[in-house]
Amino acid sequence: MTLDGFCDHTAGIADDELHQHYNDLLSSADTWLAGRTTYQLMESYWPSVVKHPTANKPTNEFAVLIDNISKIVFSRTLKNIDWKNTELKKEIIKDEILVLKEQAGKDILVGSPSLIVAFANLNLIDEFQLCIHPVILGNGLPLFKSINDKIDLKLLKTKTFGSGAVTLYYVPVRKELKNKG
Repeated sequence: MTLDGFCDHTAGIADDELHQHYNDLLSSADTWLAGRTTYQLMESYWPSVVKHPTANKPTNEFAVLIDNISKIVFSRTLKNIDWKNTELKKEIIKDEILVLKEQAGKDILVGSPSLIVAFANLNLIDEFQLCIHPVILGNGLPLFKSINDKIDLKLLKTKTFGSGAVTLYYVPVRKELKNKG
């Protein structure tokens, strides 16, 4: 996302260092969740890189990792999906996500602005990893436009890239319900 909070994959810096960061992130997960728009964007490009690798090793590695990971796409309009290891769901059901989170395995990544907001509103996100690129767009798709309630966050760490991009790692501060009486 940009410094002013907009999501635009064309505005970011996709250098080798950042690709390697996302390769490491994908390697730490076994499931990637996406909405229709992000899924179609990714599906339209990465499988072709697997079939016809580029001259760039981190890009090729990312293509293989995203191709092989288990993917769940949430869409009310898609009728079918063609990318391997992909399951289509029509709606987000909190109890299903909670069951998925409890299964043994690696991390679950949420990679779409609409899903990040939906999952945040359902209190389903354990950690936010926000990669801020040193770009100001002035307009576009704001990441947190439709958050229902304030979410307090605690900064865990930061990671700075040579390009000037910074990843901020936050956990939600969960408010415990206090027993009255």
